[in-house]
Amino acid sequence: MTNTYSRQSIDEDDIKVVCDALRGDILTGGSKVSEFEKALCDYTGAKFAVVMNSATAALHAGYLALGVQSGDEIITTPITFAATANTALMCGANVKFADVLGNGNIDPKSVEKLISPKTKVITPVDLGGFPVDMDALNLLAKSRGIKILDDASHALGSSINGKKVGSLADATVFSFHPIKPVTTLEGGALLTDDEEIATKARLIRSHGIIKKEAWNSDMISLGYNYRLSDVACALGTSQMKKLDKFIAKRDEIAKFYDAKFEKSPYLSTIKIPANVKSSHHLYPVLLFREFWCAKQDIYEELHAQNIGVQVHYKPTYQFSFYKNLYGEMSLPNVEDFYRAELSLPCHQLMSLEDANFVVEKLNEILAKFKGCKVI
Repeated sequence: MTNTYSRQSIDEDDIKVVCDALRGDILTGGSKVSEFEKALCDYTGAKFAVVMNSATAALHAGYLALGVQSGDEIITTPITFAATANTALMCGANVKFADVLGNGNIDPKSVEKLISPKTKVITPVDLGGFPVDMDALNLLAKSRGIKILDDASHALGSSINGKKVGSLADATVFSFHPIKPVTTLEGGALLTDDEEIATKARLIRSHGIIKKEAWNSDMISLGYNYRLSDVACALGTSQMKKLDKFIAKRDEIAKFYDAKFEKSPYLSTIKIPANVKSSHHLYPVLLFREFWCAKQDIYEELHAQNIGVQVHYKPTYQFSFYKNLYGEMSLPNVEDFYRAELSLPCHQLMSLEDANFVVEKLNEILAKFKGCKVI
């Protein structure tokens, strides 16, 4: 099971609950939605959860619920999927990109330099499941009246000092895409301890409409169809029961890699502190500089061996759309991280034998390219 860097695990229990939901009278907007939301709250400790049909929808609703509007600024990382910034643009905001730390997460010092009177929200990303330094970001944000929307799409099950990601920011977004720690096929959620934010997100999720009495309803704000079906939520609730088991398996694979690469002449790994637990949605390694010029060849040779490595991520500001919008830009740590990063397969369907195969083939291929021209 090494042909993809991450993948879903669907068993007979999951299939049964989906089939049961399909046989039910209500396929969307029913009790399965609130059951899944409760499971997310029970697991993370957050007070409110609002599930939606994608993490992109949850990000968009999150920005809107936090009051982002035309002319505002948000600060985020360019080492993320494009939706983190795109959804802020959908609200009419401008995006400022901060530099990153060596682990790929947003650098609070870089964030601080970008804060202006127009800054409304800071949106960090817990890359690969490694939680960001939320204490440092909260220090920057709270005294200035800035909100934090944590894009924790990778980080369901991650924690710092025993406190799970999901209740560390003003609002948190999770993804339930198939390659994430748990799946609802497609799906996402906004979690918060603020009832007002949750109420706004629920309105946005369903056309801005509230029910009154009998057939009467009222549309009190602009909203969207961001609802997640009962069938998907039934799957999500079933998956949540196995999340800790999934993460334990990913952690086993990650620790195996850690040991094998501890003294690697080819790459370094990202160290997870003892007080931090990662969901290990990704297992990123950082190739030494001499291999950067051959990275595409290395990538292609690994795929030829059926080892589905990936790169996370091309910096958002390098996309043509963002170049046309904001012009050329460069952040030194972002550039270096992008050149170095390679995500190895790490998921609950792998065995240690699979992981050892990845290590052996990666070392074999990197040995061929040692001494490549430094860029």
